[in-house]
Amino acid sequence: MTAKQLPPEPNLAPDYGHRDSQLESLISKRAVSQFESKTDILSLEEVLEALKEVTGLPPVKALTNLIGRLRLGRIQALVQRLLTSRRDRVIDDFGFDLKFLEPLEPLAKWFHDNYFRVESQGLEHVPDTGRVLLVANHSGTLPYDGAMVVAALRFQHPAQRRVRVLVEDFIYHLPFLGMFMSRVGAVRACQENALRLLENDEATLVFPEGVKGIGKLYSKRYRLQRFGRGGAVRLAAAAHAPMVPVAIVGAEESMPLLSKVSWLARPLGLPYIPVTPTLPWLGPLGLIPLPTKWTIDFGAPIDLSMFGPDELLQDRVALNRVNEELRAAVQSLIDARLASRKSVLFG
Repeated sequence: MTAKQLPPEPNLAPDYGHRDSQLESLISKRAVSQFESKTDILSLEEVLEALKEVTGLPPVKALTNLIGRLRLGRIQALVQRLLTSRRDRVIDDFGFDLKFLEPLEPLAKWFHDNYFRVESQGLEHVPDTGRVLLVANHSGTLPYDGAMVVAALRFQHPAQRRVRVLVEDFIYHLPFLGMFMSRVGAVRACQENALRLLENDEATLVFPEGVKGIGKLYSKRYRLQRFGRGGAVRLAAAAHAPMVPVAIVGAEESMPLLSKVSWLARPLGLPYIPVTPTLPWLGPLGLIPLPTKWTIDFGAPIDLSMFGPDELLQDRVALNRVNEELRAAVQSLIDARLASRKSVLFG
């Protein structure tokens, strides 16, 4: 759902050969106007200045320096203050706030370019305008993968497309996180919400594996779980939207899931509590993923034109067949990328 009468976005044409200079340009355009004071808790201007200073350092050293300078408590206080401030905001029906998101984009770009060093292939399969359903594998214990797909299309796609991500209900049970996700453009996952996004010509990202995708143990990495009951295919057919398979490689190793605790998580409204090499042993620092090298492959759209207007909505056999074709397309992209990858850390 597009924000009503949003101001025109600045021209941030991607420069594939000069990522650092592009980040500096983003910082200079976003930093000052949104925040009043550098002495009030922690201004985003200060965050962006810190990002500029650590750009170019090795990923782990850069993130360590950044956290040490800003301190987690100050970052938490800043986020809480921003979430409760709605002055001069234009917010759409799903809670998306463009003025809230724009100053945060340099942070997402820094993680995309410098920490995970994301490389994308097949961006030409995502149309410059109009509705499109992006269907991706879900992995990595915590859903950092959605953020990196959003960043890839925002900063590497020629049209700099914004993506609306469908997220699981449990996100909204966590303090501040649900509100934060809505403000940056995420939408609670359900057919009705997804259809409204597509009917408004949004690029919409779905993860048919759901929680089972990010909840895979490391021993089952990159093995796709069941794609539900064909909800993504049904959605694309109902909205007459192209359906693009997306494969994300690198997220599984960034936070390897060794085990999970379910009984303790249920009272908290969570699907599980993850156990990784760093979580819960390092406390909040255990939430920081490892700086693995990520690739995102966008495959050719799945052709639904051979089916009649309502055939996939009424024919269960045809729906299941296309759903398996979609799942196989994503798995094939994953397998091809894994076969060509030489290093988890360097690609």
